[in-house]
Amino acid sequence: MAATTSSTSSSDPSPGPEPEPESKPNRSSRKRRTEPVDNPEEELVLGSAPADAEDGDDGDSEDSEDSVYSGLEDSGSDSDDSDPESGDEDRPEETCKDEGDVALDTEVQTEKNLEPQKDEYEQDSSDEEDIRNTVGNIPMEWYADFPHIGYDLDGKKILKPIRTKDELDQFLNKMEDPDFWKTVQDKQTGQDMVLTEQQVALVNRLQKGQFGDVNFNEHEPSVDFFTHEVMIHPVTNRPSDKRSFIPSLIEKEKVSKLVHAIKMGWIKPRRTQDDSRGRYYDLWASEEQGKTRDMRMHVPAPRAALPGHEESYNPPPEYLMTDEERAVWEQQDPIDRKLPFVPRKFSCLRHVPAFERFIHERFDRCLDLYLCPRQRKMRVNVNPEDLIPKLPRPRDLQPFPTTQAMIYRGHEGLVRTISASPSGQWLLSGGDDGTARFWEVSSGRCLKKVEVGGAIKSAVWNPNHNLSLVALSVGSVVLLVSPPSTAADKQVVTATERLLSDEVEPAAGEGPVVWSNAEGEELHQGIRMKIQHPKPVTQVTWHSKGDYLAAVMPDHSSHLQVLIHQVSKRRSQNPFSKNKGLVQSVAFHPIRPYFLLATQRSVRIYNLLKQELSKKLQGNAKWISSLAVHPAGDNVICGSYDCRLSWFDLDLSTKPYKTLRHHRKAVRSVAFHRSYPLFASASDDGSVIVCHGTVFSDLLQNPLIVPVKVLKGHVITHDLGVLDVTFHPSQPWVFSSGADGTIRLFT
Repeated sequence: MAATTSSTSSSDPSPGPEPEPESKPNRSSRKRRTEPVDNPEEELVLGSAPADAEDGDDGDSEDSEDSVYSGLEDSGSDSDDSDPESGDEDRPEETCKDEGDVALDTEVQTEKNLEPQKDEYEQDSSDEEDIRNTVGNIPMEWYADFPHIGYDLDGKKILKPIRTKDELDQFLNKMEDPDFWKTVQDKQTGQDMVLTEQQVALVNRLQKGQFGDVNFNEHEPSVDFFTHEVMIHPVTNRPSDKRSFIPSLIEKEKVSKLVHAIKMGWIKPRRTQDDSRGRYYDLWASEEQGKTRDMRMHVPAPRAALPGHEESYNPPPEYLMTDEERAVWEQQDPIDRKLPFVPRKFSCLRHVPAFERFIHERFDRCLDLYLCPRQRKMRVNVNPEDLIPKLPRPRDLQPFPTTQAMIYRGHEGLVRTISASPSGQWLLSGGDDGTARFWEVSSGRCLKKVEVGGAIKSAVWNPNHNLSLVALSVGSVVLLVSPPSTAADKQVVTATERLLSDEVEPAAGEGPVVWSNAEGEELHQGIRMKIQHPKPVTQVTWHSKGDYLAAVMPDHSSHLQVLIHQVSKRRSQNPFSKNKGLVQSVAFHPIRPYFLLATQRSVRIYNLLKQELSKKLQGNAKWISSLAVHPAGDNVICGSYDCRLSWFDLDLSTKPYKTLRHHRKAVRSVAFHRSYPLFASASDDGSVIVCHGTVFSDLLQNPLIVPVKVLKGHVITHDLGVLDVTFHPSQPWVFSSGADGTIRLFT
């Protein structure tokens, strides 16, 4: 025993106390654990600590039991559990110790054996689960269908406790057992356990949202470990890294780049602001001749005039005023006075009184300094005429109509519509007096008058040179009328007769439109065919080929607002199943298979071949009144009742390229010339405005729009002025019809 002790002490150079030997309790606990357990109910529940032993032997045994249950049986090192005899065999040279050391070690060991053994697991605060069930941290519901609930350390099944109580027995147990309310089931072992008072108090505190520890003060002031103040003791005492003493090559490269940029002038260092001069301007500071403020074109403050002899308290006699001069000074205005005061003479300086206008003069001086200019600024002199775009002069844009050449009289009411023949020799007009008249353009005489029995809303001459036919809209009927025989060649008249006399069976499903031939008196007047519509027709227009005719019937409550008729086959069709808005005007595209439809706010362009909407033009107008298409087909103009005329470039945008507001009242009609770059607009203000509109073949060049002439002559009747306008097909002439019952030709 002495040899073992000496060897242990010699192997441990530290002067501290020896660790207690634990090999024997571990070995005894290992032997005792292998013995079968006779009464399983005596096992510890929920890993609770064993009760304190009454004597030392029981304490040692329960200490070994607790070490087994804590999972510490295999965690010890072999050196601690080795036999004392092994130390004698391994280190024989250590037995040769002098007797003094052996005696000292023996005394220390004797004192240690006399001390009471401490239970090192008595104050075990580990949160480990009860490891008698070795299934681990898995859901215990997996064992719901098995008779056992897990396995112990020896691999044996832990059987579930037998529960044969029904609901009645549980209820009686609940009423009789005073500890039933604090009895819970341990999921790991399936046993019932009664919570102690400390555990119940812990659960109550946690349910109230309090801290589990009773002694924990939640309102304890927190300690700020990191403050802005210099700390006496550092947070960490770790020695500095080696890299903190070696200059960084990356930072060296950055600094060298910055120095090079400053040398080259790429980076200008910040100038330090000199606060000594102050940030405010002193009104009374004297400005030296060479010192200028930080302004360009600086204007110095005006200087006060130095006092002269007249301001002295003892001026010379020539500066004193006589009675006449003083009377004149008092009668003068303060602005006209040479001196703002009257010079006075005093015998000595102490007799001089206070100056009564001192405050006024200082205030005037402050106003002079405050209101005087500080900086001379270059004024830009802009000529207002330079802001107007440079437009060519009207005389350079000739020819265009300038003077009234002829007046066609004969209608007794409003002349709502006019149309010129394709040859330009004849003119068709229709009015509220129920007559359609054919005029000879050159002479002004009326060749033929056709009585239709109602107001004519629209009259259009067929644009095809091979047909001699006009269309009139009277109420809900569209009439196809033959012009006078002298208005066309014999071959053209024959081709027209053949077109109208062909017997064609009407197509099936004709719908609301009825085609019929004229008879009797109507046929004698020249009316050849009638097309009956379900609603009043406000506008008719021809296709450029002359076979198709479009009719407009505005109605909010119906989708039947536009109909297209084919004269050769006596067929009518409704191209739109649904109309979005009240239709105002329609037009056929002169070149492409497009159909333009103007509603109150927008213009829709439909592709008739693909039967789809191609483009929608936003007119920016409250109510569109009329529509016209450029002969080239790429530009459209719209007139509106809010005095606007909008020019649309179809290749540019869906919004107006230019909006003209030359009229003072509603625009009733617009028209393009077929061959000249002219367009005109008619308004209720009694005027026709002719504009020059050149469309360039270069797509990068915008159209040139210049108003060239305002034509007047119509008399405003019942707040209505010019109702329709149209151009001569070949000459730069314009026809206009007004509410005064006249048609005027401007050439």
